[in-house]
Amino acid sequence: MGDSVEARPKIRSHQRTPSGSRDFKEATKRDALARLEVELERLLAALPENKQMLVEKEFRGFKNLFSRFLAEQGPSVTWEKIERLPEGAVIDYSTLKTPTTDNIHHMLDKLVVVKLNGGLGTSMGCKGPKSVIQVRNELTFLDLTVQQIEHLNKTYKCNVPLVLMNSFNTDEDTQKVIRKYKGLKLEIHTFNQSCHPRINRESLLPIAMSPDVHSNIEAWYPPGHGDFYESFYNSGLLQKFIKEGRTYCFISNIDNLGATVDMNILDLLLNPEQKAQSEFVMEVTDKTRADVKGGTLIQYEEKLRLLEIAQVPKEHVDDFKSVSQFKFFNTNNLWAKLDAIQRVVERGSLNMEIIVNNKSLADGVNVIQLETAVGAAMKCFEGGIGVNVPRSRFLPVKKTSDLLLVMSNLYSLSHGSLVMSPQRMFPTTPLVKLGDNHFAKVKEFLNRFATIPDLIELDHLTVSGDVTFGRGVSLKGTVIVIANHGDRIDIPSGALLENKIVSGNLRILDH
Repeated sequence: MGDSVEARPKIRSHQRTPSGSRDFKEATKRDALARLEVELERLLAALPENKQMLVEKEFRGFKNLFSRFLAEQGPSVTWEKIERLPEGAVIDYSTLKTPTTDNIHHMLDKLVVVKLNGGLGTSMGCKGPKSVIQVRNELTFLDLTVQQIEHLNKTYKCNVPLVLMNSFNTDEDTQKVIRKYKGLKLEIHTFNQSCHPRINRESLLPIAMSPDVHSNIEAWYPPGHGDFYESFYNSGLLQKFIKEGRTYCFISNIDNLGATVDMNILDLLLNPEQKAQSEFVMEVTDKTRADVKGGTLIQYEEKLRLLEIAQVPKEHVDDFKSVSQFKFFNTNNLWAKLDAIQRVVERGSLNMEIIVNNKSLADGVNVIQLETAVGAAMKCFEGGIGVNVPRSRFLPVKKTSDLLLVMSNLYSLSHGSLVMSPQRMFPTTPLVKLGDNHFAKVKEFLNRFATIPDLIELDHLTVSGDVTFGRGVSLKGTVIVIANHGDRIDIPSGALLENKIVSGNLRILDH
């Protein structure tokens, strides 16, 4: 009897705590949303009237993200509900037919090319938009993109428009740069993705004191490329292209030099053999050990969708990284039907997973950015499919190690497109790791190579420490060059390093 009397209060209090803490959490969430709305109203009221309507639209999108962020608990997928990819979900690129030349002209009249151009070059030590970094022959990412589209238009006597999605970080500089393309056979349109307030991690309130973005740029952020659909719709460009009779857009990152317009994929979309037109195509490619963190395609709740590492429960991260379990990863080259974009935006049925990006500002304040990924919208469209494309369609330049590859003799340039040298025995690119301390910034990186080495027969290169390369160096097989702290290694001009490890101190002075 004594036992049960003692146990009773424990049981009652045990039951009361969860519901009490749940009620408390719910109340604080409601409170957070209400307080955020008050702050957004305050920022909106401080704007001139002619700007209020556009910003109100952006804030509406932000409130939607914020309320979903408050509602979401933990990983957004139940691991056990992931199914095997059904037959035909991913089509092999090699099985696609090539359209006849006389057809291509009509097909291209249905296309819009979109480049995601919201990123800055800061991670590579450059000021301004990433798209104006010189990548080859003094040409920038933007120059190469413009050359590609202009070549298409001239060759097939068509008028494919190029659309740049800028952010408030890149718009002004991009507008200055695109003036130089005025004389070319090319229509360039730009629009801006939304501008959202960064949120203090503790108070869950915007850190912005005023709505003037440029007076306090750290208080604002562009909410990831998943913002494309609504911003494209709000810009009026989507409706303009639909009226012109265009049906698909091809979306890719401006820093992916492999993302060129592909006629075989366009033909698959416009002239499907059996079924209705797919509203969404994601280009995927075979996963290697270098790509284990990249998003992958899964079948979930009877729909194809993108699974990003951030959505994976912690105990399944190793499964997610497995090359045998998940064979493909997303290149972020996407094809979407224009009228379907219009439909999902107007219905409000875009529910992409929220990526919570934690940042610390210069003044030590911890903030969160709520973002979405453009490929995550796949599940909102009908008849989505994957196309397993060759690795050559995925050539992103995220770091100077990528820049080394695209500047080298591995590639030649043809009308703005990079073509791998026929002398390369394997279609794969070498794995390159350059030390962050000496090679991370473009200017520093360029100063360390008198000329870019011959990489035709290179498999793997690791360079760390204070290392410089002379002219006409050849690297073959696996090459590791490590200068320890305080040491310096100068690889002399004309050197051939094949399956070599070089470490310590090496300085050969020119006489």
